[in-house]
Order: sequence, then C-alpha cells, then structure tokens
Amino acid sequence: MNSTSSVVEVSGEVAGRLDARRRRGMLFLGLAVAAASFTIMLQIGLNDNFLVQELGVTPAQKGVLEAFRESCGIWALGLLALIAGLAEPLIGALMLVLFGAGLACYAGIPRPETGADTFFWLVLVSVIWSQGLHIWMPLPNSMMLSLAEPGHTGRRLGQLQAAGAIGSAIGLSGAFALTFLKVPMRPMYVAAGAVCVLGAIACLAVPRDIKTPGPRFVLRKAYWRYYMLSFLEGWRKQIAIAFAGYLLVSKYHTPLRVMLALWVGVQVASWWASPRVGRIIDRIGERPVLMFYYATLVVFFCGYAFIPNKYVLWGVFVLDNIFFVMAMALTTYVRHIAPPSEHTPTLSMGVAMNHVAAVAMPLVGGYVWKCFDYRWTFAIGAAAAAVSIFAASRLPQRGELLAVVPASPAAE
Repeated sequence: MNSTSSVVEVSGEVAGRLDARRRRGMLFLGLAVAAASFTIMLQIGLNDNFLVQELGVTPAQKGVLEAFRESCGIWALGLLALIAGLAEPLIGALMLVLFGAGLACYAGIPRPETGADTFFWLVLVSVIWSQGLHIWMPLPNSMMLSLAEPGHTGRRLGQLQAAGAIGSAIGLSGAFALTFLKVPMRPMYVAAGAVCVLGAIACLAVPRDIKTPGPRFVLRKAYWRYYMLSFLEGWRKQIAIAFAGYLLVSKYHTPLRVMLALWVGVQVASWWASPRVGRIIDRIGERPVLMFYYATLVVFFCGYAFIPNKYVLWGVFVLDNIFFVMAMALTTYVRHIAPPSEHTPTLSMGVAMNHVAAVAMPLVGGYVWKCFDYRWTFAIGAAAAAVSIFAASRLPQRGELLAVVPASPAAE
C-alpha cells in the first residue's frame, strides 16, 4: 500500500513539475509573441503612411515590394529545414533579432529628394526583416502545440493571440501618443526593433526539450485540405495587407494618427475576441468557424470596392482585421490531422503554400489597380474568399475527424 502510494505521489510530483514547466514556457512564449506583435503591428501601423508620405511609393511599386517581401515565406521553408536540428526557442530568438535589426534599418532609408535609389533600399531592408519574421511565423504555434495540455489547444492558442494583441495595442498606443509630440516615423521603427530584440531574450527562456524531433519536410496527400486553405488564405490576406490600408491613405488621405487609432481598436478587440474564438473552435470545430470567416470576408472586400465613404471604410477596415482571429482554426486543424512530430513541418508547409499565393497576388493586384481600377483589385479578393467558403465546406465535421496516426519513418 505504502509502495503504491509512493509511486502515485512521485508520478503526481513529476506531472506537477511538467505542468509548471509548461505554464512557465507559455508565459515566456507569450512575452516573445507580445514583443514580436508590438514590432510587426507598429510596422503595419506606420507602413502605408511611411510609403506614401515619406517615400512616394506608387500602387505598382507597392505590389512589387510586397511580392519581394512575401517571397521570404517560401525561402523560410528551406531555411527552416537547414536549421531544423536547433531547438525551436533558439531558432525563434535568432529570427527575432534579425527581424528587429532589419526593421530598425527603415530609419536609414534615403528620401527620394536625395537622388538615391530609394525603392531599391526599401526592398533590400524589407527583405532582411521579412526573412526573420517569416521563419519566426510558424514557430510560436508549433511551440504552443507542444506546450498545450490535451483538449485545450484552442484555449492556449487564443491566449497566445491575446498576448500578441496586447503587445500590438501597447506599441500602437505609444506611437499614437508620440504623434501628438510630433515625433517622426523613423525613430519609431528603431524603437520597434529594440522591443523585438527583448522578445528574443524571452524566447530563450522557453523550454527547449519539450518538442519532439520530427522530419524536415512534410508534404502528404492526406493534408491537402490544409494546404489548399493555406494557399487561398495567402491570396485573400495579401490583398487586405497590401492594399486595404494603402487605399485609405492614398485615395482617402487618412492621416497617420487615424490609422494608428484604427489599429489600436483592432488590437483591443482582438485581445478580447481571441480566447473566446479559441473556445468556440474547441467546442464546435474548425469547419463552421472558417466558413463564417470567409463569408464575412466577401462582404468586407465588396465594401472596399464599392463604398465611397471613408468613415464607413474605416469601420470595414477594423472589422476585417478583427475577424482575422478566426483564421486560428487553420492551426488547430493541424492538431487533428498530423502527429506531434509533424506539427512544425506541416505548419511550415502551410506557410509556404500561403506565400506562393502571397507573392503572386501583390503583383496581380498592383497591375490591376494601375491598369484598371482599385475596385477590381478588391473584387479579386472577394472571389478568393468565396472560393475559400467552398474549400472550408469540404473539411470533415468535428465528429468525422480521423484519429491521428504516428508518422511513418520516412517523410514524404
């Protein structure tokens, strides 16, 4: 009896230590995500005003810039494979340093009136920080899947996204306050890069031995639905990222202070919505959430194309970005179709599929805007969202999801 009790006590103590390490790991991972989100959302908040007002970037140039920047998502797959032997927290820390240092270099991009090739330097610096960001992108979700308790994946993912929303809101609120002090945009990029480096330090504190080693590449026929939805998500997402804010600044002359205020609203609402959406995904499954998400995107893109009132478009812009939290259902879907050893390579392949579309779409959208009209650019986005509704409807119901089988020894 005493022996049995001792075994139970020891087992409970070991489980308790593991749970404590998981919670501590989630805490530091949340801090790293918050810092990275602080940085990227400050970049997004400043980006369109910086490109239009400081550098005079045209719609066609915007498309070319985004294509170069998003091509880093494809390179990220190969680079992740090369460094797959390193622990994910270490990889994440290195990439956050690259991301922060590259973004801080925006402060040194020459102005057009200096006679320098401004666009060349803009593309070069953007590729540097974007490569760090895109290698980082699949890592937080993969680390979260390893740290999360069984049955709480959606909840933990929601908490992670909430941490990101808090970091984003802090950064945007600070930038908004600095506009009243007439602080230029360039020093704000330096501050964003410094915070990202602090996030790298937090990432180093995430446990490095929880992740199960797995194959470098995973391309399986059984995962085709995930790949297809990732491709379509990249197609429609890039229209929103590349052209929605650009439309508000270039056509409707939205000032920086208003753009930052809109993004603050987005992040506060996302912080509130993310854990709740995560619990909904745990309860009803990915298919209905994704179908609803894509249906709303059709409405939003039609709004960008046909609503001429800038105040209404500001509301559409905020709602469009808030509803993006529903895309986390794509990540939780991976947990149902892939074994733990294939989470990272499967998520990385999804990022690559996403960015195949994200490279092509800015070029197409910028060309269509230049040769025809901005309305046609957003009409393409509405069409992509409509196709995504059909693709999401092909996902299995929650009760129909097959049990995950162990990975085969040879990765396809």
